[in-house]
Amino acid sequence: MISGLRNEAKGAGVPDTADAMSQYFLDKVRQNMKMILCFSPVGDNFRVKSRKFPGLVASTSIDFFHPWPKDALIDVANRFIQDIEMPAALLEPISLNMAHVHASIDDANLRFLKQNRRYNYTTPKSFLELISFYKSVLEDKQGQIIRQIARYEQGLQILAETQSKVEGL
Repeated sequence: MISGLRNEAKGAGVPDTADAMSQYFLDKVRQNMKMILCFSPVGDNFRVKSRKFPGLVASTSIDFFHPWPKDALIDVANRFIQDIEMPAALLEPISLNMAHVHASIDDANLRFLKQNRRYNYTTPKSFLELISFYKSVLEDKQGQIIRQIARYEQGLQILAETQSKVEGL
């Protein structure tokens, strides 16, 4: 690392000693290093970590993320439900519904805050969980319908066999 910085350090007027070069390297790392930590505001985890490591909060800038735009929600839902076996005409309305449901939760959160004076958060992860929950419920319901169809077909087959035996008598 030091040999890679040697020419740049000489140009900056740093002496060619091991200590000076390593100090130049560390200074360059401090100037250029950026660290991003992402914490969800849901639960006590963020509050606990802030108390344990006050330096994280004291020397940082905190960015609050705004809700996703409806177009982004629709695009994400479209992407994640593409593998569902259903008519293509239904995929777009399902994506629109998922986006509407997720956006409407923000309004419900505001009412909850006014009534109970407690915060409730919706995160991108909760939207992805909504999509996976929808997919699992849909899969379960499709399996139930397939089992019911098989049961009805078996019953119709038994009725047809019984009818042919009765006609034979």
